[in-house]
Amino acid sequence: MSVIGRRLKAARLRAGLSQERLGLEIGLEAESASARMNRYETGARVPALELIERVASTLNMPAAYFYTSDDLVAEILCAVHVLPVMARQEVLSVASGLADIARQQ
Repeated sequence: MSVIGRRLKAARLRAGLSQERLGLEIGLEAESASARMNRYETGARVPALELIERVASTLNMPAAYFYTSDDLVAEILCAVHVLPVMARQEVLSVASGLADIARQQ
């Protein structure tokens, strides 16, 4: 299974949606919603960025979550995504400071 497929499935299950329901919510045609989502999840087809952005918006997740192969980074992206802007700026400041320290070592 591709990274995108694995992330799509995990996000869909986390939201408690069937493949068909998610497909319908992102605007796929009723006749093909389930089959298309299945192809994306199994890696048989690669969804366009526009489709991933619709999924991300529907599930209130960052689109970048679907592309990273690093599970920890994926969870960090999800956690930061739901924070208000000021809190995101604080997270960025702390992360930048830690990155500076790591680069010096």
